[in-house]
Amino acid sequence: MDLTQQQLINIMPNARAQAGVFISALNTAMSRHRIDTPKRMAAFLAQVGHESGQLRYVRELGSEQYLSKYDTGTLAVRLGNSPQADGDGQKYRGRGLIQITGHDNYLRCSLGLFGDERLLALPELLERPQWAAESAAWFWEQNGLNELADRDQFNTITRRINGGLNGLEDRLQLWARAKEVLCQPST
Repeated sequence: MDLTQQQLINIMPNARAQAGVFISALNTAMSRHRIDTPKRMAAFLAQVGHESGQLRYVRELGSEQYLSKYDTGTLAVRLGNSPQADGDGQKYRGRGLIQITGHDNYLRCSLGLFGDERLLALPELLERPQWAAESAAWFWEQNGLNELADRDQFNTITRRINGGLNGLEDRLQLWARAKEVLCQPST
């Protein structure tokens, strides 16, 4: 089941022109990673919609001070960044439609998408529509989120993506719109 540009706009009205930029990449990525039922697509698009500001951001926003949390300290180490203040926080900031973050996640994503380590040298690839969508769908599949979507475990999906329930109200609103657009029986 392919998503149309109009359906995408109905789900993410703030996407506007970005819907046309991402529709093909999203359809390809969802198909490749088995996000292929209305329930899976609705949950995926709701999460992607929140994480990317409705397709407007493929790179985590934040000042150097904000991103320093990824450069030194326990979070940096947990993400596989070096413990020294060497710029890893900026280099491996969140990118893609689900915001792949940290050296180790970039490495896993790179191996999953390309079979090599190219994202470590070229993290900006995840800012391109094709790889922004592919990285999100890869993350979704790798974390068993299709099965959670099948069971309507939306809060659990949110925790797997975000580590908590940040932005839950927005995510739920996007999910409700996505279900309305995708999951209604045709008349």
